[in-house]
Formats: sequence, C-alpha cells, structure tokens
Amino acid sequence: MSTASSAQARDGTTAPVEWRILPGLSDYPATLSAMEARVAEIAAGTAPEAIWLLEHPPLYTAGTSADPADLVAPDRFPVHYAGRGGEYTYHGPGQRVVYVMLDLNRRGRDVRRFVERLEHWIILTLDAFAIRGERRAGRVGVWVTRPEKSPAPDGSPREEKIAAIGIKLRRWVSFHGISINVEPDLSHFDGIVPCGIRDHGVTSLVNLGLPVTMEDVDLALRGSFARVFDTDAQR
Repeated sequence: MSTASSAQARDGTTAPVEWRILPGLSDYPATLSAMEARVAEIAAGTAPEAIWLLEHPPLYTAGTSADPADLVAPDRFPVHYAGRGGEYTYHGPGQRVVYVMLDLNRRGRDVRRFVERLEHWIILTLDAFAIRGERRAGRVGVWVTRPEKSPAPDGSPREEKIAAIGIKLRRWVSFHGISINVEPDLSHFDGIVPCGIRDHGVTSLVNLGLPVTMEDVDLALRGSFARVFDTDAQR
C-alpha cells in the first residue's frame, strides 16, 4: 500500500512524499538494496521522497560505531553491517521499522537538526498513546521513565528505550531511519548491548500496558509526520 503527502520540490512545485507499508517480514539485504536504489533516484530528481513502514525477521544490525564487545550472542540471529550511524540494534517482528528517505537539500543541510526532527516525530507519535517519550543527553533515541520499577544503580529512576534512530546521508538524501517497539519479543535484545547502553533496558508499547496495533502506530506516525516535516519542507 502506498500513499503520499505534499512537500515542496526543488523547482518550487509540489511533490509527494510516498508512503509504503511493506507486507510480511522484509528481507534485510534486499530491502537495503532497494532503499539505496531509491535514494539514488531521489538524489537524481527522478523519484519522490519516500517513507517505508515494515518489519524484519529477527536480526541484529551494526552501525559505524558498533563495538564488537556489545555483540553478546553473535550466533543467535544474523548480523548485518548496515553502514548507518550508531551501534548495535535489533530488528524483528512486532517492531515498526521506518525507513526515511528525505532530501535534506530542500529541508536544510543540518544533520543535527534532522536527528532532532526524527526524535520529535517519535515523541509526538508516542504522545498519541499518552506515552511521554523523552530525549537524553548523550543518547540517541527516545526513552521512557519507569518509576514503578526499582531505581537504577545510581539511584535515579529506571529508564528504558522504546525507539531507536540510525541514519546515513548520501548526497544529502537520508536513509535507514527509526524503529519503534510496538510488541517485539524483548528477550531478543539480550543478544546485544542496544546502542552501547549497558545500564538501561528496553521496552515496548505493549510492555507499557497499551493494546496498540501496528496499524495504530502507522496512523500516529503519519499524523505526526505532517506536524514535524511538512512545514520543514517549505524552508
């Protein structure tokens, strides 16, 4: 399924951002190859920007900053070297992976600002389910506080990661993107130290007690995207 929302093209005309929901579990190498081809087309001006919503079979990916020591169980699931920023992360059924192919030539060539926009997009999406997602200094991604759990070793409230971010730019077109834990098997994260963070756990919307479906999350992502990025494209 694909849909589109408006954004301003380089020549000032209106161009759609194409949204696609990929059915089933998407093979990682094949999806990465297709994403790279689409990024090349966007950079060449022959295809519109795109957002792909999908799930992968269980796997680990390693970003450019991945520490081999953080791969605790190397034989548990396939390991793919993604070339994106960041460290190790997990993808699998029940996690909404969002591949974000946007042209920063028209949205401002500011990588830090773009990452902040991705974080804000996630936070607004979680807010649709009355979940307060938060940024943390020095940690990319979005976190939730779990005051009902025992405190962290330093006495601070327990925090758990609910969404990850890892991007790459080619000719100022972004790819890879974000992932939100809807209802994955959280034990699958035990094979890595997610994003290099040893003192914090992971959670999901369902783990937080919300009977949320993937379709619910997709609708929230679509609505909050417009609030963050449609105005951004008019820069």
